[in-house]
Amino acid sequence: MLKDKIKVLDCTIRDGGLMNDHKFSLRFVREVYKALSEANIDYMEIGYKSSKKLFSPEEFGPWKFCADSDILKVIEGISSKTKIAVMMDVDRVDAGEVSSKKESPVSMIRVATYIKDIDKAIELCNEMADKGYETAVNIMAVSKAADGQLNEVLARLEKKCAADVIFISDSNGSLYQESIEHLFKKAKSCIKSKKIGIHAHNNQQLAFSNTLEAVRHGANFLDCTIYGLGRAAGNCPTELILGFLKDPKYDIRPILDVISREFIPLRKELEWGYIIPYAIAGMLDEHPRAAMALRDSAQKENYREFYESLTGVKKKN
Repeated sequence: MLKDKIKVLDCTIRDGGLMNDHKFSLRFVREVYKALSEANIDYMEIGYKSSKKLFSPEEFGPWKFCADSDILKVIEGISSKTKIAVMMDVDRVDAGEVSSKKESPVSMIRVATYIKDIDKAIELCNEMADKGYETAVNIMAVSKAADGQLNEVLARLEKKCAADVIFISDSNGSLYQESIEHLFKKAKSCIKSKKIGIHAHNNQQLAFSNTLEAVRHGANFLDCTIYGLGRAAGNCPTELILGFLKDPKYDIRPILDVISREFIPLRKELEWGYIIPYAIAGMLDEHPRAAMALRDSAQKENYREFYESLTGVKKKN
């Protein structure tokens, strides 16, 4: 492993925003940006570029839309080498309204897509590259993709897409190390002109170990979030990645500080991390939306009933 080739992308605010409709306060986002900057993290993914025709600003917070003016408020007065990234979902962004890189504080745009929409993702990614941005494609729910499908998609991305990085995403937190090894060996065999990244969810408490396994097999862009904050079970923790890398380029201490000051109090308001319904969803390779709905209900601790509702299996005691 060559440490100088590893890049760390912290997506705390973007992925964490899926738990509170992207309503983090400006103060909180600035505190995260300060900590990431002081830690010398390579990228901060601050949220989504989403269409206001599809999503109401009255329902969602500013990090669902990531206006350049809001991003400028976050970074104002903070000396930093940490680059700003945003995510776009295929068919959920008004691409024509995105300014060029020279007019924006954003450095990287990452296009999120399912296998079925890969051609749309390539078109959107290439459009953003033409505007001057670093670009990436995030292939979601790879656990649901057949081998032949994935081979075809990776070949198409290599040949037709301008993306600098291709991310493999374990969206359901269902994968084990053997699958990670298989996927990243496959990605390395198909992707020759781009970097490869990993985005791991922690449903089965495997996000960190799966990220390390991906590094072993060629991943050099590592997604992570402070204290694991992210959708449902959350993501690979930033602090664990820095502890693993032991690269003097990074400083873990500002991350530990911001966890103490901001994330410990946040846990009293917002629930994320390893919880049984999220683990069940991961075991069954299911999207966590049903588990999230359960946690918002009066039956939030009815684990057996939840398991049976997903599997259709009911046995007498």
